[in-house]
Amino acid sequence: MSAAGETVRPEAMRALYARGGASVAFVGADDGVTLTYEQLGGHVELLARRLAAAGIGRGDRVALALGNGVDLVELLLAITALGAAAAPLNPAYTAEEFSFYLGDVGPKLLLLPETQPAARRAAAAGGVPVATVGGEVGAPPALHVEGRALVAEASFSPGEPDDVAIVLHTSGTTSRPKQVPLRQANLMASVRTIAAHYALGPADVSFCVMPLFHVHGLVASTFSALGSGGCVVVPRRFTPQRFWPQARAHGATWLSAGPTLHQMILDKLDDEGAPASLRFVRSCSSALAPALLERCEEIYKVPMLEAYGMTEASHQMASNPLPPAARKAGSVGIPTGLEIGVVDADRRFLAPGEAGEVVIKGPSVTSGYIGNDAANAESFFDGWFRTGDRGVMRDGYLYLEGRLKEMILRGGENISPAEIEEVLLRHPAVADAVCFGVPDATYGETVAAAVRLCAPADERTLIGHCRASLTSVKVPKTIYILDEIPRTATGKVQRRRVASFILEGK
Repeated sequence: MSAAGETVRPEAMRALYARGGASVAFVGADDGVTLTYEQLGGHVELLARRLAAAGIGRGDRVALALGNGVDLVELLLAITALGAAAAPLNPAYTAEEFSFYLGDVGPKLLLLPETQPAARRAAAAGGVPVATVGGEVGAPPALHVEGRALVAEASFSPGEPDDVAIVLHTSGTTSRPKQVPLRQANLMASVRTIAAHYALGPADVSFCVMPLFHVHGLVASTFSALGSGGCVVVPRRFTPQRFWPQARAHGATWLSAGPTLHQMILDKLDDEGAPASLRFVRSCSSALAPALLERCEEIYKVPMLEAYGMTEASHQMASNPLPPAARKAGSVGIPTGLEIGVVDADRRFLAPGEAGEVVIKGPSVTSGYIGNDAANAESFFDGWFRTGDRGVMRDGYLYLEGRLKEMILRGGENISPAEIEEVLLRHPAVADAVCFGVPDATYGETVAAAVRLCAPADERTLIGHCRASLTSVKVPKTIYILDEIPRTATGKVQRRRVASFILEGK
């Protein structure tokens, strides 16, 4: 087992904005609106009092389906200020998806912009009250319920570290999404750990490219920057074409994104190149191919630090460190702020160098899923959480081999899809790749893959490329060439769903 960092004292999220002062907390990348810490604190307190006028208080849940922006963060913080729980939802959901998530969360109120017909239909069908968010850019958002503006209450009871602050859902890559309650103390433990690991401070500027309904964009890019007194630059809608001029204009010192977004950013590099202000770049949410890591460092011209995050851990669990400490390609780094272990199928801890399931324990980890006793019994034991990932510790660094449920079992041998994807991505004609298992009467499963090309290539050429680097049992029997590989909104691939899509389509 790896040693954890020092114990983090439980803290309420008010610490993210209570410092006050004239230093800039937020900048709108598109409209240039700035918000100081003093203004942020004032807006949050006012919004909390407005929400209190709508009957929101400790223990209630408030759902939000808003695009990225300062107003979304202000409302999230205002909800937590009341001791209530915010449930940020992807504003691009269909009406059917909104119905599922609203039914699962059971919010007392849903916050929406003027134009959001799918969410409004779902809310009406489910009997969920709606508050419309509007007002002038740069001012505290105005809230209207049934056409009536909410007038702020005189005061409210502030939230505490043990209150649930955010309710998120697991990505559901292999099963039905589960509700994850993250307490204020969980989130603040993660914030402090991230800020310390990357030496974040008041001079840092985070460029937020990830969606704020996702734990990556919310905790890593935003809350951690605020927790260290820095500035967050938030585009309303991230576009790779606009990233480079915006990052230079605002003096970004760091950014964090998934590999897919990094690839998109690099593909849109302009003649002026990366901002001279950058000091590191972070990658998380899915595996970073070594070839992409090399290209990132070549273009960004700063260290690329691969990290390991999960909703149940309030995001970060491990990360490669800043120089002069070693960052190791193919690893997700060293434990940060919690303990990491590797266990076998009987939950016995394994020695370094032995592969098994990755388990975690620490102050940022949720205490359990909401309303899912079966999942809790399966996922938690003796204070440890089972991540569902297969990995191995070597010299204090964690190397992941893939999701246990996505491992390909061929003739009794576990094959990591990520290893095969890495080989495929080294071919110059392959822009994207996903590997998965397909049923086989003799071996149980055989290896298949799908690729998106950026140059001409055929299946025979790609299989030959794999044979040069992989043992025969790992070489894909079939490689499908697709126009696009389906991914989640945060760029995460869902191997089993891709396999089903391809096989059913064929």
